Amino acid sequence: MKIWRHALEDAPEAGPVVLTLGNFDGVHAGHRELLAGAARSAVSRGLKSAVVTFDPHPAVVVAPERKPKRLMTLDQRLAAFKDCGVDLAWVIPFSRSFSELAPEAFLEGLAKALRPVELHVGRAFRFGRDRSGDLSLLRAWAFGHACEVKAHALRAPDGGLLSSTRVREAIEAGEADEAARLLGHPYTLTGIVVEGDRRGRHLGFPTANLAWEQEQLPANGVYVSEVRSGHFDGPRLGLTNVGEKPTFEGRKLTVETHLPGYKGDLYGVRLEVSFLHRLRGEQKFNGPDALREQIAKDVAEGEAWWKAKRD
Repeated sequence: MKIWRHALEDAPEAGPVVLTLGNFDGVHAGHRELLAGAARSAVSRGLKSAVVTFDPHPAVVVAPERKPKRLMTLDQRLAAFKDCGVDLAWVIPFSRSFSELAPEAFLEGLAKALRPVELHVGRAFRFGRDRSGDLSLLRAWAFGHACEVKAHALRAPDGGLLSSTRVREAIEAGEADEAARLLGHPYTLTGIVVEGDRRGRHLGFPTANLAWEQEQLPANGVYVSEVRSGHFDGPRLGLTNVGEKPTFEGRKLTVETHLPGYKGDLYGVRLEVSFLHRLRGEQKFNGPDALREQIAKDVAEGEAWWKAKRD
């Protein structure tokens, strides 16, 4: 997949294409269906498929007090686009001046570079100054540019509307299983392992302390996780704690993962930690011994859950 990082006025020409537009935070199951459908349509037409997205999220620029917590890094989004079969990803830098563009000016800039013959968007997609561009405006513009608009209703498995906001709500509630259903894959944090306070090691359950890159964290608690790294031969079971260590009067939020059976040193190693299932919420225990006993129970329950899902 080719990646562009051009301003609207600086992009080269690469059309005609089948085009999708959106922020695509989280690249949830509805997004993936939209993107993959556009890619299949491009193949059937003998054309390339392209996606236009923005970085940072528009709310960071126009309404920072209301900006959503980011579900994915840009690299994660780009990897998801590639998985959906997209040929070209155009990341437009979102700035204050760009936010002031009229919807028609934005569309003309896209047309100059990409000459879309087909446009795929979610039905709720809004764009241009003050979010004044909507599906009706898009269709009127497309009619005069020999372009077909395909509007997608992004639906969750339960038939309800699917949005990045709904995914965030599930993650914030600790509903890891539900978040995975909505996303089409488990929610995943990425980052480098850094040194922590080594309390897990002293308890007999050493942990990898993750310097995470995303903004949205799951609700505090203990989760069964799947951990991937170039350091491992394949995915490993993890028991991941998100929280502040109340037993030790902690105040700093941490994401720490115990890897049952793993003996190596992971400092400086990059990990992907995918949240599969929440075992329990965060608790304060009456000292290290009570906590050690509970961690042993968590590990046993996590191993049983992991084995049941793989058998």
